[in-house]
Amino acid sequence: MIVDCHAHLVPPELLAAIRRDAAKFPNVRQTEDGGLSFAGAKPTRPVPKPLSDIPARVAWMAKQGIDKQVVGGWVDMFGYELPGAESEAWSRLTNDALLAAAKAESRFVPLATVPLGDGTRAARILKDARQAGFAGAMIGTLPRGVGSTLDAADLDPFWRAADETGAFIHIHPSFDAGDVRVNDFGLANGLGRITDAAVAVARLICAGHVTKYKNAKFFAPMGAAALPFVLGRLKRNHAITPGIGDPAEALGLIYTDTILHDVRVLKFVMEMIGTERLMMGSDMPFPIGDLEPTKIVAAAGLSPAQVTSINGGLAARIFGIQ
Repeated sequence: MIVDCHAHLVPPELLAAIRRDAAKFPNVRQTEDGGLSFAGAKPTRPVPKPLSDIPARVAWMAKQGIDKQVVGGWVDMFGYELPGAESEAWSRLTNDALLAAAKAESRFVPLATVPLGDGTRAARILKDARQAGFAGAMIGTLPRGVGSTLDAADLDPFWRAADETGAFIHIHPSFDAGDVRVNDFGLANGLGRITDAAVAVARLICAGHVTKYKNAKFFAPMGAAALPFVLGRLKRNHAITPGIGDPAEALGLIYTDTILHDVRVLKFVMEMIGTERLMMGSDMPFPIGDLEPTKIVAAAGLSPAQVTSINGGLAARIFGIQ
């Protein structure tokens, strides 16, 4: 079985529900170009059509020989800015739509959304999602906007819930992490996603979360967000900074994907962290993703057993795919 472990989906039913239930979400404003604004924050980009084009997605999967695809939502639409009960209701609306899409199209394996602006509410939604059949959640790196962190103390209830339920937590970079230097030359895609994820995950490592909550399955995309490259520096930092988490131990617990676009880089990542926690991914449907994701695995000079594991065996175990 071939499984794409990293993709995104905005079900058409979710877009319809947002329009239909607009009165239930007074702090969500829809812009004329199809974007969304949460609690007065800067509007999102318009929802790209490929995020919701399920027939085209299924056709692409068939062409690539992909049997299953793990789909989270779109980070822009997670609505972390929403207040209180409204943020919880927004996550439930999204999760209901993702579950319905997965029931209608069996190739999809959904990851839940949680209201990460509130650790207690996020924990409650995650537990409910696990009971509903989600393997875990996709979360953004910025729970409260630019400069916020995933290791904030009041998010501990969420991480405890992830640990208690053994949830898979995909830590996904945000669209605008606040570094204006990457706003030109396409560098938000080429580099900004990596630096954003690297800082977010490095903080979780240093705060001790990855080892403390080791029953949770931490997932850092794109070759563990370049952290294998700086492992030596992180180890040195650990040696000279009392009380922080061990980066070598933590990196040995983190799952990642193959979205690296250069087989030499993939080989380096595998040399640093092995293949036991590596899964094939595409980042479908975004152009910066890998639209022929099995090719880089085939080119890496791996054993048949390793190829089988990376292309779907590991994902099938993690996500309970039959």
